[in-house]
Formats: sequence, C-alpha cells, structure tokens
Amino acid sequence: MDEHIVLSKQQQKSKKTKDRIFHAAKAILQRSGYEDLSIKNICEEAGVSNGSFYHHFKTKDDLLSYYIEEQPSINPDLLDMPADAGEAKIAIIHVYLNYVEYCRELGVEFMSGYYTPKNQALNPVLRTERPYPIVTVQHYVERAMEAGIISCRESIEDFTTDIRMIVIGNVFEWCLRDGDADFERNMRRSLEHYLNSTLY
Repeated sequence: MDEHIVLSKQQQKSKKTKDRIFHAAKAILQRSGYEDLSIKNICEEAGVSNGSFYHHFKTKDDLLSYYIEEQPSINPDLLDMPADAGEAKIAIIHVYLNYVEYCRELGVEFMSGYYTPKNQALNPVLRTERPYPIVTVQHYVERAMEAGIISCRESIEDFTTDIRMIVIGNVFEWCLRDGDADFERNMRRSLEHYLNSTLY
C-alpha cells in the first residue's frame, strides 16, 4: 500500500478526533460554562479516551487555543513589508477584522467561555507554540521597524500589550452585549485611534 495514502488517512482520522473533542468542549461551554469544562467531561461528551485527548492536546486551554489560533489564514502578501505606516495600519486592522469574523463563527458562548482569567492560554508569557494574531502583528511591526519603514512611539512590548488589551476589550464588550454590538466597527475604530497615535 502507498505510504502517502496511509499517512493521509491517519491525518484525516486525527483531524476528525480533534474536531470531535473540540465540538464536545464547545457544547459544554455553551451549556454550562468554563467551570464545567474538565478533560473528563470533554472526553465523555466526545466519546474518546483520556489518552486520545492527551495525544492531541496538553490541556483544555491548549484545546481552546488551538481553535482560536487556527483562525482563517491571512493572505501572506498582506503582511509583506509595508510601503509606509499607513499601509502597516491597514494590514494590522485587517488581521483583527479577520479575527472578529472568526469569533463570530465560534459564537458568543464559546468566546465568553474562552475569555476568562482562568484560561492561562490567554497569558502571552505562556503562549509560545502557535502564532496567534498578536505574535503575527508583533513580528510584522518589528520587521518594518528594522527596515526603517515605520517608527513606533512605544516599545514593541508596550505596543503589543496595548493592542492585546484593545482586542480583549472589544471581544469582552461583544460577549457582554450577547453579540448585540457593532463588533467590526468597534474593533476598527479603537485600533485606528491607537495606531494613528503610535505608528508613524
């Protein structure tokens, strides 16, 4: 049998299991919130063993982060070197409008369950494995600054912290209003204000 086909089937099986685990977690979050989201409950809901869970994910927060971070990919051309600060601002805002769209797909209940102080996967100090949006933006700005195309009034650490807090605030507001907020407009407006005062 062709080895490539076997690998492909294994990958398909792995993706199905991951999806089943995720949908179980999503159902628990929607039904009873983060407090009831234990690995035991997720495995029971998904009909998988603990071993199967740990084969794919390290913790329940790792599971949730995987789906947040695996958001629809950004066109890499968009994050090429910008011509100037104006172009950089447009690209950064696009990254987060893309994130808004993905939050909508996952739903208010899921995002409300994800954005909790108990979720240590939100801690940027601990998140090193996958390039979630703020890491993508940080690298983009750093490259443009090194090339002398843009300047930033803040240190890169303060800049990424500020953007992360703006984004979390917008997601929290959207969840607080049970989805009844102009998520896209609020995200764009708050980021534009900040970027206009910071990047030049």
